[in-house]
Amino acid sequence: MRASATFTVAAFVPTDLPAPAVSTGVPVGVATMEKKFEGEVSGRAATLFTSAYDHATGVGTYVAMESFEGTVNGRSGAFNFAHSATTTGSDRSGEYFVIVPGSGTGELAGITGTGGLTVEEDGTHRVWLDYELG
Repeated sequence: MRASATFTVAAFVPTDLPAPAVSTGVPVGVATMEKKFEGEVSGRAATLFTSAYDHATGVGTYVAMESFEGTVNGRSGAFNFAHSATTTGSDRSGEYFVIVPGSGTGELAGITGTGGLTVEEDGTHRVWLDYELG
């Protein structure tokens, strides 16, 4: 089954890295985020976001773990999903998206699958899930 939605970032809060930091050519950062989803996927997510990203050039990679609660195609519950991608400033590659097996609760217990994220030229953020309920 497929479900899609738009989402907004309600909060992005950078946090300090644990010491000792290792210096690389691209700064590493950690942040917590809160997202709001509207559409066939509706609810909110608490996100742990890590990145190695150069804001000046737009080059880097991120890895995120999300804890979502809400509804997917009208079924309520919670689950985790993880995603990552790389950019060289004007593209997106190396994309990865997975629903964490065993993380579903409520009517979303047993959810498995994949999905994806995209940001449109006008700044609209979209997510989709290709999922099964076991």
